[in-house]
Amino acid sequence: MITTEGLGKQFGDFWAVDGVTLHVEQGEVLALLGQNGAGKTTTVRMLTALLAPTRGWARVAGYDVVRDAAQVRASVGVLTEQHGLYMRMTGAEYLDFFGQVYRLDASGRQKRSRYLMEYFGLAEVTHQRIGEYSKGMRQKLALARALIHEPPVLLLDEPTSAMDPESARLVRDEIANLRSSQRAIVICTHNLAEAEVLADRIAIIYRGRVLLNDTLEALKRRVLGPVEYEVKLSTAWDSAGLKLPAGITLNERKATSLRFRVEKPQIANPLLMQELASRKAPVVALQEVPRSLEQVYLKAMSQAVQR
Repeated sequence: MITTEGLGKQFGDFWAVDGVTLHVEQGEVLALLGQNGAGKTTTVRMLTALLAPTRGWARVAGYDVVRDAAQVRASVGVLTEQHGLYMRMTGAEYLDFFGQVYRLDASGRQKRSRYLMEYFGLAEVTHQRIGEYSKGMRQKLALARALIHEPPVLLLDEPTSAMDPESARLVRDEIANLRSSQRAIVICTHNLAEAEVLADRIAIIYRGRVLLNDTLEALKRRVLGPVEYEVKLSTAWDSAGLKLPAGITLNERKATSLRFRVEKPQIANPLLMQELASRKAPVVALQEVPRSLEQVYLKAMSQAVQR
């Protein structure tokens, strides 16, 4: 649904995006992460055919962003950081206007607008001017606008910013539902916990270039190294002389816990448990040590800055 190859955009002597290659399948969510000014918004603008690439190419929903710009714009739903809401319009008028832009018939516009306003909890303010909406209400209306024509590709910039926790959860659930309907979704966000929950793949951009692009589990292994497991013990136990299977390293030793770095858990962990059992270790639990996207992101950015 989204493919880019060597995508770049130059402004004067400055390359805002330099050689970005991405691939997003139907039913996938890609989280695009990076600092302010890293090139995320410029990348999204090229994917919406609002900016022409300086070099490289991109196809969205099967259309070339330069040659088929009009078809690309008709195939994407966009939530930008600056929503472009028309404050004198009511919510109903606003969605009807964009329904006309996307050439929906009157009946289709009405039905779709009513559904989206109810879904996002805006039914009671349908006929109020947008200028009277709260920030969270405006965010939800902007997302409704992006969905009005049921596009196959969604490009969302900070989709839950300014929302209360309940509304943010509703939006995250909707994004998950849209993924299952075979849409391709790109989310630009600073909310790493949200990206971790929603995204199938993570791309981290730094100074216009893609540093990393893979599934979260693959990025954890690549950036943070082999997974760690912790053995919890019911009482203090002397682990001296413990014979560790190949691919396991003892990283930390405490009175009632041991932490190991494990190369191939499915093979090594059963052998480790056999060794502990043979030594009559008072094992209570063996569990993987949690590792987050935040750890991956911070380490990747630190390494990038040091280069």
